Amino acid sequence: MALTQADPILDVRGLNCPLPVLKTRKRLAGMSAGERLVVLTTDPLAGLDIPAFCQESGHRLVKAEADGAGHRFTIERT
Repeated sequence: MALTQADPILDVRGLNCPLPVLKTRKRLAGMSAGERLVVLTTDPLAGLDIPAFCQESGHRLVKAEADGAGHRFTIERT
């Protein structure tokens, strides 16, 4: 899938649990409320971990989709 949006991208493909969530948390911490981040992962557990992280931290999971060998998440910082 081609990336066509202007939202910043965090590419954590190739990293395994817990690194995708930790790097996502760190990146979101430096963003303003309302900004969105696209996270690309290949870790199979990210399909569970990223949505759970968003729910626990209060960030809004805008979109989650399978993307070939991994997942693509769009998260809005709250």
